[in-house]
Amino acid sequence: MNIKTLVAVLSLATLCIPAVGDAQTYVDQIGREISLSPSPQRIVSLAPGITETLFALGLDKEIAGVTTFCDHPRKAASKRKIGGLVNPSLEDIVSLDPDLVIGTADGNRKETVDRLERIGLPVYVVNPGSLDEILAMISDIGEITGKEKEAGRLVDNLRKRIDHVVLLTKNSARPGVYFQVGEGAMITSGKDTVIDRLIRTAGGKNIAGDSTIRYPRLGIEEIILKNPDIIIVSSAKNGASSIKKTWGKWQDIAAVKKGNIHVIDPDLVSRPAPRIVDGLETITGILHPEIVW
Repeated sequence: MNIKTLVAVLSLATLCIPAVGDAQTYVDQIGREISLSPSPQRIVSLAPGITETLFALGLDKEIAGVTTFCDHPRKAASKRKIGGLVNPSLEDIVSLDPDLVIGTADGNRKETVDRLERIGLPVYVVNPGSLDEILAMISDIGEITGKEKEAGRLVDNLRKRIDHVVLLTKNSARPGVYFQVGEGAMITSGKDTVIDRLIRTAGGKNIAGDSTIRYPRLGIEEIILKNPDIIIVSSAKNGASSIKKTWGKWQDIAAVKKGNIHVIDPDLVSRPAPRIVDGLETITGILHPEIVW
């Protein structure tokens, strides 16, 4: 950013700082203290999960800008784009005159948050890593945007659905699950990742659940040795038939032999947002087709 651009950005930023008398102080999910104006009217989202949450809380009109990856719901396509998660345009963000920017610790760079803060924009950072933390994130976003009641109703509904899954699967056998992240290299999810927790909550056993590496790469020999009962592949490109054909050469794996290979929309399991519970219910249906919902 050259000097002229920086001066222009700083000039615009002075318009974005909330009046001290109206400001309220909050602590975000990474421990930063933030002063925000109540019921912000111009919000910039720096991640798809945040955008989905804002729409779910009825903040359609207040959303001023989103990333290029924010594609759900469809209304997100009409919002001004400010770049990607890693490299959003500071100039575009400032030009939107936001009174709140919401970022994520898992996706946005600390440098981006620091620069926005130095410019004078209030940035609230979320950091959800589990189902409970995702629900807490929804509540927190509801609180800072003046949508506490809407957030409360949404969280109650999501919690009931999660508890229902736990109730339905508590006495079920726990099949071994290999979850492949994408269709390329055999990368899976290790211990305490969101996907690992989804599998366990859905009544399954993640065959990589003892790995301290968040996203380990397993060789086919190791997968054969662990012999999962079910294989789930997150893919937005190919259907189950193509993926089953790829796996078909390894008939020594129980999941392959039984045809228990399934495809799931990656957005349902990778985005910390209300739809994560849709992902949980989808995985539960795959692991326990015998369950009557």
